[in-house]
Amino acid sequence: MTDQQRPGPEDVRRISLSLPETKEVVAWAMPTFRVAGKMFVTMPDDETSFAVRCPRLEREELIKAEPEKFWVPPHEFSSAWVRVRLAVLENGDELRDILVDSWQQAAPPRLLEAWPHLSAGGAGHDT
Repeated sequence: MTDQQRPGPEDVRRISLSLPETKEVVAWAMPTFRVAGKMFVTMPDDETSFAVRCPRLEREELIKAEPEKFWVPPHEFSSAWVRVRLAVLENGDELRDILVDSWQQAAPPRLLEAWPHLSAGGAGHDT
């Protein structure tokens, strides 16, 4: 995938696994990605969307600003997660920014300190 192509489920997997100490674990019959044992991405069966960590206040703002891109199914409303529709993402850079942000929310302080250059939209990515 070039940065200008629309990303797909394999790009979610590739970028997630490129982040420090990330492992893929199947849970609830779907792939989940965890940093230091803490989940930061899930990929539902249909692979048209993925879920990431997102504080509820920010989630409401995202959904209001871009409802075609961000949404929450009713059974996840009480969680601090948001779903992202893959087909609506602009490119790989946008996907990477979303995944890095979720990784940063789940990563322990020691990893955030060890990887200060790892940031959404920043240097240090190998996508």
